Amino acid sequence: MNPNLGLHHVLPPYMLEHLAEHGPEHLREGARADLTVDRTLRAARAVRPAARPGTAVAGDTPQAAPDRTVYDAQHRQNLPGTEVLREGGAAVADVAVTEAYDGLGATFAFWWEVFGRNSIDASGLPLDATVHYGRDYDNAFWNGEQMVFGDGDGTLFNRFTVSLDVIGHELAHGVTGAVRDLVYEGQSGALNESMSDVFGSLVKQYAAQPQQTAEQADWLIGAGLLTSSVQGVALRSMKAPGTAYDDPSLGKDPQPDSMAGYVDTTDDNGGVHINSGIPNRAFYLAATGFGGFAWEQAGRIWFGALSSPDLTTTATFAEFAAITVAQAEELFGAQARAVVLAAWNEVGVETTVELPDPDAEDALDLTETQQAGARPAGAQ
Repeated sequence: MNPNLGLHHVLPPYMLEHLAEHGPEHLREGARADLTVDRTLRAARAVRPAARPGTAVAGDTPQAAPDRTVYDAQHRQNLPGTEVLREGGAAVADVAVTEAYDGLGATFAFWWEVFGRNSIDASGLPLDATVHYGRDYDNAFWNGEQMVFGDGDGTLFNRFTVSLDVIGHELAHGVTGAVRDLVYEGQSGALNESMSDVFGSLVKQYAAQPQQTAEQADWLIGAGLLTSSVQGVALRSMKAPGTAYDDPSLGKDPQPDSMAGYVDTTDDNGGVHINSGIPNRAFYLAATGFGGFAWEQAGRIWFGALSSPDLTTTATFAEFAAITVAQAEELFGAQARAVVLAAWNEVGVETTVELPDPDAEDALDLTETQQAGARPAGAQ
């Protein structure tokens, strides 16, 4: 399957726009230049060739292994740049190269060991990355072929290879594109972004030594990315959307934590980075409702929903939620179903679940509701 399905930046455009208007004077022009680069890349994505094909489908080999290559753009904007590290090569002194290489490996290991998925396309797709893209470039992105990392400006943003969940987030866009290419607009686009936050966070939790339970995880996306001069901890918080940062140069985290704060906008492809906070928090609530390692139950349920033939590419929050509830029951039983249903109810997403009517052959549509906060104990 061709993963060349779109361009996705980890830094939302509203952060760059605020920085261009209100950031330190010496960074404003750079932010405007970064926005121009992003628009240029989006315009060019349709003419890119497909990524290098994989060599084996999942299950063809008893143990799949990553095929990683890291390039150095040498502060230019030509991709992929000069090759500096290939799979199995000797370690290099460049910390950004090492972080990118290790991050690709950790993401590959997560998808293979948890889901039996041989790379992000399930067919052994080589994982390529370019570091040192542009000068002081404040972003990282997946362009349908490879990962690309800027070095950050050093004042507000550190290098973009520093955060493993950012790497996991961007590569998860490739997974979503290959499994169910959710239209990148409105609620389906926010679900697309949320899936990347979910699996980016799970990659970090899985790779931690020791591995982190749902209760131990920080549930931050981009932790370590902001410098100490910024009033904030990350780009987004799945646990508490809207609280990740509040800084004069970057503005205030605009994410709502429930449908009561849903942002109806035409900016940012209909608020894909903003409204993703709602399904993000639903996942966090489900994961902590279950307890234990989040990839074992909540992660499997969410990936099962993404893979479900019932999920359309223009799915709304309510439609996706209904599928997760059904997946929870199918995979783990009635108690798990109650945990997931309660999580969606707590963020204000009304879930319509199709249940069998014992008195009729046809299925009955029933809208189930539950008091917010009345989450039953999770199934272990």
